[in-house]
Amino acid sequence: MTPLLSVQGLSKSYGRHVGCLDVSFDLWPGEVMGIVGESGSGKSTLLNCMAGHLAPDAGRVMFDTRAEGPVDTLRLSEPARRMLTRTDWAFVHQHARDGLRMGVSAGGNVGERLMAVGARNYAGIRASAVDWLDRVEIDAGRVDDRPGTFSGGMQQRLQIARNLVTGPRLIFMDEPTGGLDVSVQARLLDLMRGLVRRMGLSAVIVTHDLAVVRLLADRLMVMKDGRVVESGLTDQVLDDPQHGYTQLLVSSVLQV
Repeated sequence: MTPLLSVQGLSKSYGRHVGCLDVSFDLWPGEVMGIVGESGSGKSTLLNCMAGHLAPDAGRVMFDTRAEGPVDTLRLSEPARRMLTRTDWAFVHQHARDGLRMGVSAGGNVGERLMAVGARNYAGIRASAVDWLDRVEIDAGRVDDRPGTFSGGMQQRLQIARNLVTGPRLIFMDEPTGGLDVSVQARLLDLMRGLVRRMGLSAVIVTHDLAVVRLLADRLMVMKDGRVVESGLTDQVLDDPQHGYTQLLVSSVLQV
């Protein structure tokens, strides 16, 4: 079986500061990988290098494409990379406004991604938008409302609908519950877990919140100073951490 995503020796530095160093792992179809660590640990740098938002200094990001099999996404042409990010890849930002067109209606935000891959039938696009609003628990009557009229939790759910409407196989998530109230976080996590399982999505989730990875991730990587210090099955790592840094992370949560 071929990994859906194979990260090989990924490294990125900013002068003397190490963003991430020699990170390698395989992600399998339908698997969710969590990446945790304190602020500055390198987890977001790693995610953005994988997703093509940052150019790494070294390494490869191999993705098992539908047409050509494994290709190094870092060496794709710009048009091919754009098409990949509109079809098989998705990216959910911590701040929903970074992933939405705030001047476009909710339905337009969802439909825009469909149009980017060739959809032209207005009625079909609108019907898909309404369907996806329903899937992320947004009233279909809000289809023509702009995202600025939505709460933070609704904006995040709209961003998820915009990303998933084209049926991607891999979704990157950067602190998807960051900045949301606890009750809103719980609803969003439950929604994401259901969508990931029903769609058979693979996902890479970066977060500082161990409760998020406990609920969503099959496997877990712990980062410190740009390096992976521990990895394994999520429950195994959290219930029996081996590295001192991981032990501190887990104990700090237990003390709250």
